[in-house]
Amino acid sequence: MSRGASTFWVLWMAVGIAGTPVAMAAQAEPTTVPERVQPGRTRFDLDRPDIVAFVDHMATVGMTRDEVFAVLAQAEPQPKIIDAMSKPAEKSLAWWEYRARFLGDERIDAGARLWREHRELLDAIAMERHVQPEYVLGIIGVETYFGRLMGRYRVLDALSTLAFDYPARGEYFRRELEQFLLLGRDTELDPLTALGSYAGAMGAAQFMPSSYKNFAIDEAGGGHPNLWTNWADIFASVANYLQQHGWVYGQPVLAEAALGSAPAPTMPATITLDTTLGALRERGMQVTTDMDDTSPCLAIPVTLNSSVGYRVGFRNFYVITRYNRSPLYAMAVNDLAQAIAARVLAADAP
Repeated sequence: MSRGASTFWVLWMAVGIAGTPVAMAAQAEPTTVPERVQPGRTRFDLDRPDIVAFVDHMATVGMTRDEVFAVLAQAEPQPKIIDAMSKPAEKSLAWWEYRARFLGDERIDAGARLWREHRELLDAIAMERHVQPEYVLGIIGVETYFGRLMGRYRVLDALSTLAFDYPARGEYFRRELEQFLLLGRDTELDPLTALGSYAGAMGAAQFMPSSYKNFAIDEAGGGHPNLWTNWADIFASVANYLQQHGWVYGQPVLAEAALGSAPAPTMPATITLDTTLGALRERGMQVTTDMDDTSPCLAIPVTLNSSVGYRVGFRNFYVITRYNRSPLYAMAVNDLAQAIAARVLAADAP
């Protein structure tokens, strides 16, 4: 029996109704629901139709209703998570403010130091996955400050709150909660103690459970990917995510641009490569890049402290936004990656 399966089994015996024989835990369908509220703690009402429907669904994907009720009985609603979802930094900060959060000297130094410490590993992963090391580090640096800030919410609480109390994206988070519970069953993940972001993202790479399932790599051969403490697994998983979403090795993410006679672009609501470099130049925009004029791209205005600048994003920019849909995020990853690479190059210089 896996540790995850053992966890569920112990949970059921711990939270089952008093007086119920232990043998009842082995039945496929529970006759009762675990205790809902403990003194001084707020818990979900497990009789809610949407929660019952979710439990019924989980019974169709390989878990018993007993197991699911046992874990959900321990979930605690977090109203402050709903508040946080309405005001992410990507929507509340100007570019120059957002950039300053991630481009400090200490963070750049930390990334350069991590690269030097794991140079051989990063080089091997870069060759295997065809993703430059600086962009792997750029994502980890923006996401969690290289593992220093991996989140303080229980993932169970975050995903349950968003699955059942956030109708705007409830369907998405119910799918993520499903994957999280299956990870708890099938891997070393403890569903009661795993910590992450307010959205339920986990580990140094901040993978959502579905991303863990689809893109996490057990590079170190430990049996399951460890995205919290194993740098081989962390680096390989981020590189695999980028590779699987279409990363093109050696091509730039962004190019600097000047408006020239072109009409000023607006910040895109959704990221699509809706024009070509040649079309931008025909409209009068001046773009500093060696990319071919046929290259798909999009123009992005960047709000500076006292002015507005312009950049052009290419295919790899789009790929980074598959990690986080914000153009500010993708620009921060790019700029941090470039700064880390420059710092390492300077340190290597004779």
